[in-house]
Amino acid sequence: MAEVQAARTGKPVTLRDVAEAAGVPLSSVSLVVNGKPGVSDMRRKRILQAIEALQYVPPRRSADTRKPRRIVGLVMEALSPAAAQDGFMAEVVSGVEDGLRGQGLQMLLHLYRPHDDPISDLRSLTGRGVDGMIVANGGDIDEAAVQRILATDVPVVLLENYLDHDTGIHAVVADNFTAGYRCTQHLLELGHRRIGMLVGSTCYVSLTDRRRGYHAALLEAGLTPVPELTPPQEAGAPVKGYQQMRKLLNLPEPPTAVYAVSDKSAMGAYTAIAEAGLEIPRDISIIGTDDVLQSTLLSPPLTTFVVPKFELGRMAAQAVHTLIDTPSAAASRTVLHGRIAQRASTAPPPARRA
Repeated sequence: MAEVQAARTGKPVTLRDVAEAAGVPLSSVSLVVNGKPGVSDMRRKRILQAIEALQYVPPRRSADTRKPRRIVGLVMEALSPAAAQDGFMAEVVSGVEDGLRGQGLQMLLHLYRPHDDPISDLRSLTGRGVDGMIVANGGDIDEAAVQRILATDVPVVLLENYLDHDTGIHAVVADNFTAGYRCTQHLLELGHRRIGMLVGSTCYVSLTDRRRGYHAALLEAGLTPVPELTPPQEAGAPVKGYQQMRKLLNLPEPPTAVYAVSDKSAMGAYTAIAEAGLEIPRDISIIGTDDVLQSTLLSPPLTTFVVPKFELGRMAAQAVHTLIDTPSAAASRTVLHGRIAQRASTAPPPARRA
């Protein structure tokens, strides 16, 4: 190898200078500098001689002082295909993601199944623990599952759920009691007195609160809730509301109006009513809750209670951000109000229209 002379230009010596001086490819110099194999002994010697002659000093890598991006786990039960299609939780999740991103937080979704350990599962994905958690809805995520999550001391916000006996847990919910109350009151104001309800699973606090609102409106109007007008939801029913509506229509005195605990249940009721040869709202009125996209596409379009789904998610994101920054923040339950979207599925009962 020709003798190598040190560069005296005043400029920092680069890997390329070393490669040119040693008469070798740049890739070989990189391998030698980084202590990696793949270079012959003879070539390695030439490169080391060039480095010494040029007094090459590898640039100091600046330490990355940025803090790792904080991660919030969103835990929700794995949805059935039907539940996934109605779009309710999709809007909520979108709100959570938007709210977290606005706070510089990253969302990691965990679909919960019974006996899961979401903290451990999320840690295995991130390589570290999460900085906070949003636990959405109920169902498979029962009180025992919530308590296991709370026991980890990770900041937790419940979304569209709360523990009635424990007011020390942060929660963001829709005003579901008012939803049930106002929907029933709407039917009462139209003149209906025999009002059925398509109730939901008691595994969800939101649906239970809607049922409470239904009862409160009836009692306030001087009407006693009748058990036969609230047939239970059958476990595992493929179409929510369908079988319940059939039971109501088969009563000796069917209701003139029905409050559905969700738009999804109302859709099943539409099918049962059509099969019975009846028309909405000429023969029976129906009102739902949630205002999912499909509710406007039904024939007739469904009158429903609008739940602010996106805002629920966004508010939960803000709540968990506050809790991460201030773990000692006083527990709060944020309640978001909704409204009735009046469409064409409700009208006065036939006797009132005659």
